Amino acid sequence: MPADLQRSCDYCGQSFHRQGFRTHEKACQRRSEQRGEDLELARVIRQEREQAHQGSVFTGVCPSISGSTSPINNRSEGDDFDFDNQIDYQHDADVGRTDSDGDPPPSATTSPAPQHDIDDIKVEYHPSSGIPTKVYRFEDYGRGPGAPPAVPEADPIPWQPFRTRMDFEVAELAHDAGLSHEQLDRLIRLIHRSRIELFTLKNRKDVRDTWDAASFKMTPFTKEEVIVPFRGVDQTFPLFRRSLWDWVTDLLQDPQVGPNFVFDAQRLSKFNGEKFVRFIHEPWTAHAFWEYQSKIPSDAKPLAFILYADKAKLSSFGRAKGYPVVARCANLPIGIRNGEGLGGGRVVGQVKEDKQHSGKPAFVNFKNAVWHASFLKILDCLAPLSRLGSAIKCWDDVIRVFYPIVLILSADYEEQAVMALIRGLMGKFPCPVCLVPRDELSNTLKVFPLRTCTETKALLARARECTTLDAREQILSSQSLRDVDSSFGVLEHTDVHRALSHDKLHFNDEGLFSDHKWPELQKWVERLGRQAAVQIDSFFQSIPRWRNLNHFDQLIVFAAHTVFDRDTDPEAYLLLRCIRSYVEFNMYASLEVHTEDTINNGREALSKLTGLMDKYIEDTAEMSEKSWNFPKKHLSAHLFDDIEAKGVSRNYSTKPNEKMHGPLKDAYQDRTNFKNFAEQILRYNHDSLIAEYIRNKLDHLDSQNLSISDDLEDQPDTALQETDNSDDIDVDSTEPTDAQHFSLGSKQAAMSFTLIEAGSLGNPAFERFRIKLNDFLNRAFAANSIPFPGGRRIQLVASDMIVEYRFLKVNFESLVDWRVSTDYLRCTPMFHGSPRYDCVILQTDTGIIFGKLMLIFTCTVGDVQYPVTLVLPYDRPVGIRPRKDKDFQFWRVKRKPRASAEFFSVHSIVRGYSEGHAVSQWPWTASCQLHAQTEHQESPSSALTTELFDIKEVKYEEQWSKKYTPRSVKQGIEDTRNSFFAPQTGLFQRFMSWGAVELRSNMGRPAGAKDAT
Repeated sequence: MPADLQRSCDYCGQSFHRQGFRTHEKACQRRSEQRGEDLELARVIRQEREQAHQGSVFTGVCPSISGSTSPINNRSEGDDFDFDNQIDYQHDADVGRTDSDGDPPPSATTSPAPQHDIDDIKVEYHPSSGIPTKVYRFEDYGRGPGAPPAVPEADPIPWQPFRTRMDFEVAELAHDAGLSHEQLDRLIRLIHRSRIELFTLKNRKDVRDTWDAASFKMTPFTKEEVIVPFRGVDQTFPLFRRSLWDWVTDLLQDPQVGPNFVFDAQRLSKFNGEKFVRFIHEPWTAHAFWEYQSKIPSDAKPLAFILYADKAKLSSFGRAKGYPVVARCANLPIGIRNGEGLGGGRVVGQVKEDKQHSGKPAFVNFKNAVWHASFLKILDCLAPLSRLGSAIKCWDDVIRVFYPIVLILSADYEEQAVMALIRGLMGKFPCPVCLVPRDELSNTLKVFPLRTCTETKALLARARECTTLDAREQILSSQSLRDVDSSFGVLEHTDVHRALSHDKLHFNDEGLFSDHKWPELQKWVERLGRQAAVQIDSFFQSIPRWRNLNHFDQLIVFAAHTVFDRDTDPEAYLLLRCIRSYVEFNMYASLEVHTEDTINNGREALSKLTGLMDKYIEDTAEMSEKSWNFPKKHLSAHLFDDIEAKGVSRNYSTKPNEKMHGPLKDAYQDRTNFKNFAEQILRYNHDSLIAEYIRNKLDHLDSQNLSISDDLEDQPDTALQETDNSDDIDVDSTEPTDAQHFSLGSKQAAMSFTLIEAGSLGNPAFERFRIKLNDFLNRAFAANSIPFPGGRRIQLVASDMIVEYRFLKVNFESLVDWRVSTDYLRCTPMFHGSPRYDCVILQTDTGIIFGKLMLIFTCTVGDVQYPVTLVLPYDRPVGIRPRKDKDFQFWRVKRKPRASAEFFSVHSIVRGYSEGHAVSQWPWTASCQLHAQTEHQESPSSALTTELFDIKEVKYEEQWSKKYTPRSVKQGIEDTRNSFFAPQTGLFQRFMSWGAVELRSNMGRPAGAKDAT
């Protein structure tokens, strides 16, 4: 190519044709800037962590927008908690530019040479890759050869075989809107009457013909027949399938999807200061991918498939059902693989079930035979290639040889039993993975022999040699097998029992908890009466809003622990402990990055859960007929083996696959005539794929054309520089902001200190507000060596102004996946009709503390604005830890009196947390707890208060007493909610001036239960 047509990118160093170069350069620049921001945030947080361990006064100091440093809180009080604030971060790319010339020691656990730094990443590539093991500095990991690829040149006419772009966009609109034939014809007539662009579609038949012509842009469905004999008569079933090999070839040759493929197995580990610790996330970082690559020729690459199969109810009453088979490619990153784009899951087959012979004794075997005969047709294209391999010319014009394998099978237990050809719940050995007896399913700690495809084939062959049905049945029942040939036997190196994977959705969330533990807990609640149920319901109604806090099982322990007493309700109390242990186990099951340590911790959590469940089963054996010997409980025993073999649980979750049932059901309802609907649904499904394919190419072409136009006119490309502000946050981010750590929003009008103190009369937190702020700023400036303006101590006057903000967005490094996550925090007297003051975790010079936001503002010192927050600390000593807290692993925090509110730099906020979730307290804006308990303490008037509340109408009763025992209360006073929260005069303000408050009542307690204390 002539040199004058080439341009070199300053960011990645590669050369590209000048047409489209501007698009690549801007995209590369954005990626470089985002990567730089993430790396800088990681550096700052690691530096803060190291300084915190060294006791540095600079803990929490971050660069401010002015380029100076921002003050932090220097606290003189001791820290009541000993948290290790270690935060790790890692980009999810797989290769990068290394700073190490030599290979690290071969052992992942041997203490390395001193030249390694904490958080260094070691990548050991499979020997067949030809890439040596390398150690990357944390800041460099994810760069270099693994950087996002160059933007490919766009197809100039991606809408073909539609004759014009207008033709495609009208057809796309009609497809998305589900227009009827008459509506489509009407739309076309209207366009012809007022068109500007060339429009050639004539009617609905022309649209249908064009869709059919475009169907070959991606691998289409084909219809075949499956013939299976039943009682001597051949039964024929229709099968619609898409070639798996052709589908994955489409992805490998697509210039936008292809560069995201990972072909070589990797072993990743992270240096913790003493040794490299192995971590796992994607399938290619786990054992099975590595082992398979070792079995194929060294010049070949594994091509791993994830297959899902399950029935889907299409009609409202479930009479019409579909049996889709969904495929995903395990070589693609999970963000693409589980997404909705071209690289996401795709329906590759529709299996038909026979209902004519249902209910007959031989039907079950016949049903399994039909399923495997249909699945064999789907896998046929992979069978010879799994032995011989096949060459594909990929998107980059490189020819690679691939060997396919079904690495993961994702399904509920019913479908797993069909895939493994076992007899299910009623068999002697109901597990599709191992040979656990049916009466030992509740024991998740004992290890049983694993099933293997080789042994299953041998046993089936031996059974078929028998001359009598009884002898054959005796052999097959010894492992609960069915006399049916497995479709997976045609694939080399694919073992169906190893491919079957733990399904967290059906086994944990909708299985062990929803179907078993939760109904069992409901029985105990019913025994206590209606008041117990009301108390639990009241808790859930009081839960504060919190982003992504939507898991019921995580909250039920907080809601119910005050209902059940260890002495009076020992069985229910023990069950609640089991649920608490289950929540911990399920947390480990949900992690998106696993290390050697978290896998071991997960196994320990499962062991603890099993021990508690065994005790509960033993204690309730005489009062309950429930059996805990069910497969979904036992299958938890295989979870962490699956993680080590195939990566984290979301790699094989059925959740993204079941999400695809919705469009299929919509297509049945809106796009079919309810007759022979399978073909109509799949035609619509394929049309949607073609529309998505063409739309992606059109968007890419538009971006390229816009870039070329910018090159010619030398105008800024504002369209491509827009950011995604689609979040449902109704505030604008405004300065000042530390773009890497936090941003402020919901800006209020500037107020003087005089107005602030006048508007907060009676609130001890705001007493001497300006004086305490001056003290804080002076201490912080001195501690952090920040020059004082004019060389004088800071002395803000009453007329000086501050600006309040009621929204705070905090970025932090997640310990779950080592990526940057974001918390959205509110500090406002009214949010969706209620006050909301979120809680935060703060890094101080003495350690980590919890606290509640009371005010977020900026104040100007000299010419620099400093973001400051007033926080009520939750670091008061809590005393001896109660037995209940140990049983449920609660960690209580206790707030200080409101007069002890302190100032902190916003930079000191590590992240937020939900008060009602992370802390065992009832959430409310007030410092007291409604319908719950706090620790008692005398009020400023040396009297103890006893209050009863019904927050719906605010009814309260007062009784003053100098003793710690409540007396009978007099008739209550009804008040409105507004009166209760009225400034200065409302009872709420009196709570603000007290320390902790004790509430004693029988409200929400079962008859005969003790008072809440």
